[in-house]
Amino acid sequence: MEKFFDFLDRRVAGPMSMVSEQRHIRAIRDGVISAIPFIIAGSFILIIAAPPVPETSGFAMWAKSHAEQILVPYRMTFGIMSLYVCFGVGSSLARSYDLDGLAGGQLGVAVFLLSLTPKTFKGGIYLALDGLGSKGLFPAMILALLAVEVMRVCYKYDLTFKMPEQVPESVSRYFGAVVPTFIVMGVMALVSVVFKIDIVDAVQQGLSPLVKAGDSLPGVLVPAFLVVFLWFFGISGDSVVGSVARPVWLQYLSDNADAVAASTPAPHIAPETFFQWFVSIGGSGATIGLVIAGFLVGKAKYTKSITRAVAVPALFNISEPIMFGLPVMMNPFFYCSISADSIDLMRGDLVRLPLGICDLYGRATSMDVAGSDRCVLSDRWRLACRHPVPDEYINLDRRLLSVYEDV
Repeated sequence: MEKFFDFLDRRVAGPMSMVSEQRHIRAIRDGVISAIPFIIAGSFILIIAAPPVPETSGFAMWAKSHAEQILVPYRMTFGIMSLYVCFGVGSSLARSYDLDGLAGGQLGVAVFLLSLTPKTFKGGIYLALDGLGSKGLFPAMILALLAVEVMRVCYKYDLTFKMPEQVPESVSRYFGAVVPTFIVMGVMALVSVVFKIDIVDAVQQGLSPLVKAGDSLPGVLVPAFLVVFLWFFGISGDSVVGSVARPVWLQYLSDNADAVAASTPAPHIAPETFFQWFVSIGGSGATIGLVIAGFLVGKAKYTKSITRAVAVPALFNISEPIMFGLPVMMNPFFYCSISADSIDLMRGDLVRLPLGICDLYGRATSMDVAGSDRCVLSDRWRLACRHPVPDEYINLDRRLLSVYEDV
């Protein structure tokens, strides 16, 4: 058994962990996360513009008549999230190369803006906001990465302006980005202005199969499986899978928000919130069921004590305490349950949503008999918690995790 786990740790856990920490993937992850404050703030404005109250109520009618004015903060935050993400990606990647993060972020934004084609209307020049929203998300991330790579090469081969020593560092360091700026500005002007290539549209068309696939049954089952599969090896599956899939989920969320703002049906079923509300109930693998089962039917003293300790984090979808504390990590005894529960919840809710049995807010309609969360206290969890955790798994995890040194 130990040889098997050692093999998995070397061949699976190690490479997966390296993927999650790859500098470009980490920069994308950091860039997306950096935009969360603007997304949250904009979402609150969207709730005011499209309130969840009867359409005939006075507040709903007032919101509808003043929607354009109410949605201005939304359009300047959530509506142009690609701009914020672009800056975050460029800044994070530049810092990973020990370059100036502010210069990297600004260079990324400049390249992204140069990829957009301004429109002339009634004597003025305008830039359409749709290119700064979900439509421009993937181009923004790709162009930010390329811009910082150009800056890195320029610094590596000393293609920068050198300032005298008397010039303060706070001033001289920004002159180092002058040459990279000229290079990327020239290239983007050539592509966008001379050859008239719409980079945003080209990237969107190239990635459209990926975007469509993510909203299908296999597209949601694969991430759900990979998340719990990686947790088996002690790797945060949410971090690894989210680093790759979160840009797609964010585009779904933005498209849905734009649709709600326009009073039209949301086009996507599976943004990240779908996983949070329907699949990761209590944390990855719907581990809130394990916590509840430990309270109600657990017989092992260790199981009862650890489930009490992790109850509060589980209420906030934090799965690390139960994963490492029980442990679920490296424990086939519990892994089968979290894997099967995730897939069951995902498959069942994908059937209920299109049929109108429950809605995107997680509310069950009159057609739903058992409710979408009936697997929270499943037979698998009850069976697992009625028996003590086998000593071989506890002993193995004592050697693997420092948390067990004092147990």
